[in-house]
Amino acid sequence: MTDSAQSRLQQISARTYGFPDDPEMTMYIPENDVDQPVLSLVIPAMNEAEVMAEFMDWCLQGIEKAGVSAEILILDSSDDLTPDIALSMGARVLKTPVRGLGRAYLDAMPNIRGQFVILGDADCTYDFREIAPFMEQFDLGNEFILGSRFAGSIEDGAMPPLHRYFGTPLTIFLLNMIYGTSFSDIHCGMRGLTLDAFKRMNLKSQSWEYASEMVVKSVRLKLKTVQAPVHFYKDREGRVSHHKRIGWFSPWYAGWINLKAMFIHGSDFFVLKPGLLLLLLGLLIMVPLSWGPITIGGIRFSLNTMFLGSTFAIFGLQCIFLAGLAQGIYDPVGDIRQKWTRRFPYTPTVAAAGLVFCIGFLLCVNFVMAYAGAGYRLFDSMVGTNHLGVFGLTTVIMAFVTFVSTLLLHAIAANLPEPAVNTKEAQ
Repeated sequence: MTDSAQSRLQQISARTYGFPDDPEMTMYIPENDVDQPVLSLVIPAMNEAEVMAEFMDWCLQGIEKAGVSAEILILDSSDDLTPDIALSMGARVLKTPVRGLGRAYLDAMPNIRGQFVILGDADCTYDFREIAPFMEQFDLGNEFILGSRFAGSIEDGAMPPLHRYFGTPLTIFLLNMIYGTSFSDIHCGMRGLTLDAFKRMNLKSQSWEYASEMVVKSVRLKLKTVQAPVHFYKDREGRVSHHKRIGWFSPWYAGWINLKAMFIHGSDFFVLKPGLLLLLLGLLIMVPLSWGPITIGGIRFSLNTMFLGSTFAIFGLQCIFLAGLAQGIYDPVGDIRQKWTRRFPYTPTVAAAGLVFCIGFLLCVNFVMAYAGAGYRLFDSMVGTNHLGVFGLTTVIMAFVTFVSTLLLHAIAANLPEPAVNTKEAQ
C-alpha cells in the first residue's frame, strides 16, 4: 500500500492496529464500529471503487432487513479508493498484499468476530440485500449454506456461455459424482457458514480453488448443509471482471485448480470401487485355474489367462488399500480411520497375512523343486505344479501388500492429529 493510501485511511479511521506476525497486514476500524456482531460479512475486494459505495449500501440494507447485529469486514488489496469508501461507510478494512482469493479468507479468519459468516464478492454481482434467507437457515441449525445461482436467477450476460453451459456444469457433475452429492452450484461465491465450521474446515487453498475445497470439506466434515437460491447480476457498466483483467487464460486456470482440489481430496473415488471390481474379477479368473488349464467352448485357458487374473487381483487389492489410506488421511472426524482399522485389526490381519504368505511360499518352493528335479525344463506332467506355483507367487505378493498396508492404516490412525472438535456439540 502506498504512503498516500495509508494516509487517507488513517484520516478516516480513528483506530488502527497491525500484526506482528505479518507486518504486511493492517486493520482499520471505523468510528461507528459494531460491538459484538452476531454476523460477519467477509468480503475480498481489489480495485472495486466504482461499485463499492453501492455494494456497501446493499450490505447495510441487507443487515437492516435481516434484523441482525453484523460487521462488514472488507479484505482489501486495492490501490484505488476501494478501502476509503468502505471504511467511511462503516466497514472494517483488513489491508493485505495481493496473495490470492483463498489466502484472503485465511487472513480474515482470526479477525472474524461474528458467530455466523457470509462470504461473497464486492462487485455487486451477488445481492447482499438478501441475507435474511441465510440467517433463517442458520436459525434452523445449518452449518454450511451454499448459494446457488441456478436455483435462483442469472441475469442475461452475467455468465459467459462457456462458463454457464460447459465449465460450471462439468465441474459440478464431476464433484457430485466423486463425492456422491447433489450440489447445483459449487462455484457460487455467495455462501454462509458458522465460524466454528469455517475453522474446522482448515482450508489450505490460496486462490480460486478455495470454493471447491470448501464444498469438499463440508462433505468430509458431514456439516449440516443446505443450498439457498441467490440472484446473480452482470457487471456494472464500465467494470471489468477479475478474470478479464488477468487475461483469457484465467478462467481455464481457475477451472483446472478447482479440479485439482476435487481430485486430491477425493482420490479414493478412483481406486476403491475399481479395486473391489478388479480383485473380484482377478480371483474369479485365477482361483479356478490354480489346479490346471480349463477348456470352455473349445477355448483353452491356461497360464497366460492365470497371469492376467493374478495381475488384476494384486492391482485390485493394492487399490483397495490405497483407498483406505487416502480416506484415513482425509478423515477430519476420525470415524473413517476407525472403520478401516476395525476392518483390518492388527493381530488377526497380520497373522492371516503371515499364514497366507507361508502357504504361498511353500507352493513356490514346491514348483522350484519340481523344476529342478525335471532338469530345469518344463514338462506336461508339471502343468498342475506350474499353476499352483503362480497361485503361490500371487498369494505371497498379496500377503505382503496386506501386511504392509495394515501397518500403514494403523500408523495413520495412531499418528494423525486428533479430529477437529465441533465446539457447538462440545457445549
